[in-house]
Amino acid sequence: MKAVVYHAPGDVRVEDVPAPDCGDGELLVKVDACAVCGTDLKSYHHGNPRIKAPLVMGHEFTGRVEKIGPGARGFDLGQRVVMATSISCGQCTYCRRGWTNLCTRLAPMGFTYPGGMAEYTVIPSLALANGHVIPVPPEVPAPQAALAEPLSCAVNSAENCQIATGDTVVVLGAGPMGLMNVCVARGLGAGRVILSEVSPLRLAQARQFDVDILVNTLQEDLPAIVKQATGGLGADVVIVAAPAAPPQELALQLVRKRGTVCLFASLPVGGEMLSINSRLLHYGELRMVGTSDSTPAHVEKAVELIATGRVPAAMLVSHVLPLDGIFTAFELMQSGEALRVVLEP
Repeated sequence: MKAVVYHAPGDVRVEDVPAPDCGDGELLVKVDACAVCGTDLKSYHHGNPRIKAPLVMGHEFTGRVEKIGPGARGFDLGQRVVMATSISCGQCTYCRRGWTNLCTRLAPMGFTYPGGMAEYTVIPSLALANGHVIPVPPEVPAPQAALAEPLSCAVNSAENCQIATGDTVVVLGAGPMGLMNVCVARGLGAGRVILSEVSPLRLAQARQFDVDILVNTLQEDLPAIVKQATGGLGADVVIVAAPAAPPQELALQLVRKRGTVCLFASLPVGGEMLSINSRLLHYGELRMVGTSDSTPAHVEKAVELIATGRVPAAMLVSHVLPLDGIFTAFELMQSGEALRVVLEP
């Protein structure tokens, strides 16, 4: 079969590899869409020590069950599925508390196990045993279903922030994940959404989404705009989806007392330290939380949001390419032209 295989930094190949078969407790899935994540792009350029190379890339995939291994239960042939693709051990302290995204022995598809940028992939027995395989309604188009995994990370963010109906939510950063946070917040009932960005291209893309106030922070005063929009109080929730220190430090100035700031985007190694105003945190009784990855429950919720149309998944898919379009996908992502690029085997 054809597959996108990671060998080393700067060495990703589209090549023919043996087609897999499933064993006990496993599912063989015929992949019909796999989205390209920013992590895939970073791995291509800079490498990733977690990838057991050579390995098929891709963790944002969907497909139909082609074969059911002995002992695998709960799925039918031809059924469309997606995954919470960071497979948990099911036994550590965090797994026992239901925080499977924080498992001490996470084994992700495309990093530990062969991923979804291929014609077929095998879902390991541990993923089935720990509930990581999620069914998808058959009417959901494959490119949209492939977004369930990245959208689930925004669902985790929204739940960590306790977004409630009518809340004012500020999102900093209008890249693909920033827009997914916007869509999920709106889908979960946010009353007002304010989105900030510095890139003219990203600002132009964001205009097609359901945003109440779009702010170019190079030209406009974001704290003043947020205060004006909220009667001087500040937002209920601020989600920082920009991987840079200044917006993460600014976020505390945008939230009301007892509001929540979520650091959704991580900072690079060597640039991870922040300088924050502890007085704002202290006197405002603010909550500052992080969000990483997602659980199967988050993926289930993401599938529901897509299937019911509460998240406009079709708008988030900017390009659909064949597997050998992976390098075009990387170029589109790097230029900022793409939102989510989806590969179809």
